[in-house]
Amino acid sequence: MVAVFNPQRLVLGRKRRKLTARALASAVGLSPITISRLENGANEPEDETIQALSRALDFPQSFFFAEEVDELPAEAASFRSLSSMTAKERDAALSAGVIAYLFHDWIAERFNLPDTDVPHVRDATPEATAQIVRANWGLGQQPISNMIKLLESKGVRVFSLCEDTKNVDAFSCWRNEQPFAFLNTFKSTERSRFDAAHELGHLVMHKHGAPQDSRQAESEADRFASAFLMPADDVVSRIRYVSNLESLIQGKKRWGVSVAALNYRLHKLGVVSDWQNRSLNVEMSSRGYRRQEPEGLDPETSALWPQVFATLWRERITRDHIANELHVPTSELDGILFQLTARTKSESEKKGRLRAI
Repeated sequence: MVAVFNPQRLVLGRKRRKLTARALASAVGLSPITISRLENGANEPEDETIQALSRALDFPQSFFFAEEVDELPAEAASFRSLSSMTAKERDAALSAGVIAYLFHDWIAERFNLPDTDVPHVRDATPEATAQIVRANWGLGQQPISNMIKLLESKGVRVFSLCEDTKNVDAFSCWRNEQPFAFLNTFKSTERSRFDAAHELGHLVMHKHGAPQDSRQAESEADRFASAFLMPADDVVSRIRYVSNLESLIQGKKRWGVSVAALNYRLHKLGVVSDWQNRSLNVEMSSRGYRRQEPEGLDPETSALWPQVFATLWRERITRDHIANELHVPTSELDGILFQLTARTKSESEKKGRLRAI
């Protein structure tokens, strides 16, 4: 069967590289109108054009002739931050999500992955919703040791956002009945854990549509994350008053959150007064704790993906092999799995192995 050029793949590759049609046209020596016609399927590219597109976008030529892919429209994703994000940054992150879809589907054909167990809660406050999710998952009031592993165990497919910008924090989405979360793993572990809980809030509360005011949706997800990571009863029973910033730094270790997040939670719970809250925030800023978390945690890693790769390696299947089958550069797989697979092979094997289909 003769391979047919897929215009959708050209759009995907261009957005992944944060290029406008005009910028791509300049890079390959074509007119913007020609690029537009290629993306609309009105023109069939010559071999020389395919080669030029492949070089400019750093995707193999086979990428442009592969099958249609599920798109990830902006309205389907709940972004952690929208105000400072450019359209190029948003589209590049969404395109990374589409590549994650391709990888996930390739893996799902070969392995039994955890079933989805993410409840949908409506008409409850974010704080009450956090309690409902904890109860459904049998977590009680105990701290959560690893957010990534918890989400994976409940069927959320967690991927990394290895973007070269600080404006893309995280986002999540439902694809049919499968939840996905994309986290910025360059951040401190404490902030990444909060992002993971924030995205869980979106998945639980906003599957059937977030409020039209995106700021309200983000506020709800923040409140959910704060209550989910720091259950009120546990926090109040252990911290009855705050004498200084050092006591917060010691206290935050129990819940694996940033010192700022714990201060915020204690303020909302009435343990920290308005005056203390302002004073502590000023001191945190002066010490640089907004940029560098004091006594930071080690990065969290995936339990799922190391097991998958350990099993594949026994069959001599590498990331390069998978990338070749998906018609993408290996660097794209490295990006969506960055830091998540940091555990060594021997450690992942100790945790048990997934059963291949």
